[in-house]
Amino acid sequence: MPMVEDILLVAYDVEKDRIRRRVFEACKDYGLIPVQYSTFVGRLTRNRREELAGRIEEALDGTPGNVLLMPVCEADFRKLIRIGEKLSLTQSDVSIVL
Repeated sequence: MPMVEDILLVAYDVEKDRIRRRVFEACKDYGLIPVQYSTFVGRLTRNRREELAGRIEEALDGTPGNVLLMPVCEADFRKLIRIGEKLSLTQSDVSIVL
């Protein structure tokens, strides 16, 4: 049975530069694409999403900050309204254009 990958939107607000950089690197390591400062999007399986959450929690290690990992269904993601420059997100196996 193939693993189902859901669209994942990650947004974070972390005060300390060093910790914020760790969250950024974790998102990049999991193949997510930065779309704005402190915001990433991409596709992950549930297991990979949970791994990422654990890595981010470990990076925060009790320091102040908020991180949201929001799975979004394809239909709702397509309803996203973007104002500004056209955004094209491309991963090795995924292309999302907004």
